[in-house]
Amino acid sequence: MASTSLLLQLAIFFTSLAATQKLIASLDYGTFQGAYSQRYNITYYQKIPFAAPPVGENRFRAPQPPLPIKNGTYNSTQPFDMCPQRTVNGSEDCLYLALYSRPWVPMQPLRPVVVVFYGGAFIQGSASITLPPAAYPILNVSSSSNILFIYPNYRVNAFGFLPGSQIAADPTSDLNPGLLDQAAALKWASQYVEEFGGDPRDVSIWGQSAGGGSVVAQVIANSGRTSPALFSRALASSPFWPKTYKYDAPEAQAVYNKLVNLTGCNDKGEDSLKCLNGLDVQRIREASLQISGSGTYGASSYTWAPVVDGVFLRETLTEATRKGEVNIETGWGIYNTHEGENFIPPGLANASNTGSPPFNSSIASFNTWLQGFLPGFSDRNIDRVKLMYPESGSTEEIASYNTSYVRAGLIYRDIVLACPAYWMTRAAHKKSYVGEYTISPAKHASDTEWWNQVNPIQKSQPLIYSGFTGAFASFLQTGDPNANKLTNESEPGVPENWATGEEFVIKSDGFENAKVEMLDKRCGFWREVAADVPI
Repeated sequence: MASTSLLLQLAIFFTSLAATQKLIASLDYGTFQGAYSQRYNITYYQKIPFAAPPVGENRFRAPQPPLPIKNGTYNSTQPFDMCPQRTVNGSEDCLYLALYSRPWVPMQPLRPVVVVFYGGAFIQGSASITLPPAAYPILNVSSSSNILFIYPNYRVNAFGFLPGSQIAADPTSDLNPGLLDQAAALKWASQYVEEFGGDPRDVSIWGQSAGGGSVVAQVIANSGRTSPALFSRALASSPFWPKTYKYDAPEAQAVYNKLVNLTGCNDKGEDSLKCLNGLDVQRIREASLQISGSGTYGASSYTWAPVVDGVFLRETLTEATRKGEVNIETGWGIYNTHEGENFIPPGLANASNTGSPPFNSSIASFNTWLQGFLPGFSDRNIDRVKLMYPESGSTEEIASYNTSYVRAGLIYRDIVLACPAYWMTRAAHKKSYVGEYTISPAKHASDTEWWNQVNPIQKSQPLIYSGFTGAFASFLQTGDPNANKLTNESEPGVPENWATGEEFVIKSDGFENAKVEMLDKRCGFWREVAADVPI
């Protein structure tokens, strides 16, 4: 009887909660219907347009204001399509966002907001959510977590990152429209999130891989003078920040020319961009994917990436962070020990040639890869790289290594992932945190199992879940990863890097704080030679 009574009381409670919480959002361009999940105790809106469909002459243009909703209340309890990618996936009508939070009624305090950008190497990805939604383990790690998460789509591959002088010269096209989509979502949050119970004055941005690279881009946007300010904190998990060329540099212009050639627009002369705007989406999608893989294991792992456009991205990451031109008060950058190995030729781990082009574990093969990856380097600087990363060596969390595979992986990791994380957070105006994830295999995205989706490991290893995911939750809610610390006093918290020169190390048996002297030295070297990478 007692059990039946308790169930009845819970049913009455949740029914009352669903009846009193706010599930309708009235914005100046439409009214949107949300939903409540009793199982996960969240209010969610799966589909809200934040910009007009980028079609026709707007295909490569900055996002335009959302179209008015004129036919009643918009059903926001449905998924939305990804932007064009892969072989047949996605629609150009893709500029939607999803959001969720704990239930909220207007008399309650507003909650901190986190805008999350997805990864996918700037060639793919989607923000559409299902239940339980992405990042739910962060919201659910403790009763003190009370955050509103926003997941916006943004354009990728050729649709989001087509460079070239033709784009810059065209009045209805823009460089880096994928980044401008993200900025539009941040502006949307600033204008409308209060209607959903979010605090527009307390916004963080977060992402992993290319999502972390997107965080880096927004942090250095507008030379660190984005006005009005759209966020104050940034968490970049393994930020993928590949080589960033000026939009009309030979390497960038070659990408535009290749797309024109592959799509059959090469005979249009000055009208090549007009031709691209008029093509069927499938023609561009197929050509874009062909270009995506064309640089793998060569000078670049992938081709599509942000470019220095002189307007939104006015300078490189190393230049912006050296001058402190960033849009954040507080930053946290985190990287994984062996994640560079995801992006280098697998043949570097084998005695015999493997892959196309072929590589093996010999020093000669390593040298071929290194010179191909850094084609702008002089012989002197190539020799300096070899001294910085010797045949046999160590790092903060690698006691020793003696293989070409680990050696190349560390070089790639530091240039593209670890140093961008380090530079971004060290440039923050008030506080800086650095983290290294070491739990085997510690490859790219290994850490996501603790915080992206509900996973059995979160229950089987509660110490790591509480200490790692809990630190994320505390940082995103308060700006301090230790403010709502869930582990006991015997477990180290996250050190403030400026004050200690230390990083937060996530290990299989717990946590430790370690000096980052070697990372600081290596990143100092890459900053010195950054113009020849370029980063």
